[in-house]
Amino acid sequence: MRFSPTRAPLLSLVLALALGPACNTPPKSAPDDTVVATVNGEVLSRTDFEQELARELASTDVSQRTPEEIEPFKRTLLDTYIHRMLLLQAARKNNLTVTPEEVDRGVLRLSGDYPAGNFNEVLAQGQLSMAELRAREASRLTIEKLFASHVYSRVAVTEEELRAYYSAHEAELNESEQVHAAQIVVKGLDEARRVQAQLKSGKKFADLARRYSLSADAKVGGDLGFFPRGQMPPAFDEVVFKLGVGQVSDVVSTEYGYHLFKVLERKPARKRDFAEARQWVETKLLEHKRTEAQEAFEKDLRDKAQVQVNEATLQAIRGVPAVVPQAAK
Repeated sequence: MRFSPTRAPLLSLVLALALGPACNTPPKSAPDDTVVATVNGEVLSRTDFEQELARELASTDVSQRTPEEIEPFKRTLLDTYIHRMLLLQAARKNNLTVTPEEVDRGVLRLSGDYPAGNFNEVLAQGQLSMAELRAREASRLTIEKLFASHVYSRVAVTEEELRAYYSAHEAELNESEQVHAAQIVVKGLDEARRVQAQLKSGKKFADLARRYSLSADAKVGGDLGFFPRGQMPPAFDEVVFKLGVGQVSDVVSTEYGYHLFKVLERKPARKRDFAEARQWVETKLLEHKRTEAQEAFEKDLRDKAQVQVNEATLQAIRGVPAVVPQAAK
């Protein structure tokens, strides 16, 4: 499992992948049933592993699990732990750290995705304390720094590569036809007819949308912005792409209610030249190259690592929920 701190909503990433720190006690020469694995001499304890497995299983809907059903969870979690330990070891080797202020900002970003008061509830559901969350966010940010300074910084795109990609993907870089439309949507046909009559009498579309429309865009006069074919429901496309600028549709029935549409502007399909597409192409190529570089970096760490898994201990773990501290209020 490849760890990627840029691909997921931050809180789900922290709760699912950012695992608690393991101690650095060297493994004993004989198998130790308190140890699940060692990674370059660093111990993954059974206690930490069982606790995280319990959290993982608690987030599923399956109440009774056989050993066969638990096995994929254990293997995926073990692989995640090993990857994470290797990345944090590499960060320590390169003297990469994060400050308390950086962690504060990271936690603030996480909590900002939730209404006031809900964030602690989310933590409680994940059986995670604020102290644990801060430790995990510190680890996540440290790994971000590792990728930024030792992986992504070594990736570049040449002018030749940009032009080659543009030539090979010219068709998909073209802009399709777009319309700028507005709508009024009401619940019943009779009401739609009454609004239609007011439009015919000279009332402004935007004013009627603000007054009558049930859609969220009513507050901006029903403005739907520009959109190409396929972005809106098919019933919308069927109507608006046949209207001329300034024209208002007849009443249209959809699963959302009864609509009146007005086309405000149109943009014909056009070809984007290299200068216009350059930034998009560069972003696309950099993203691809960074993904490849990250995969190669992680594979190299894994290939060089001394990893020992205590299969007897791993097999003995049944996923019985451990006592996990509740989130701090």
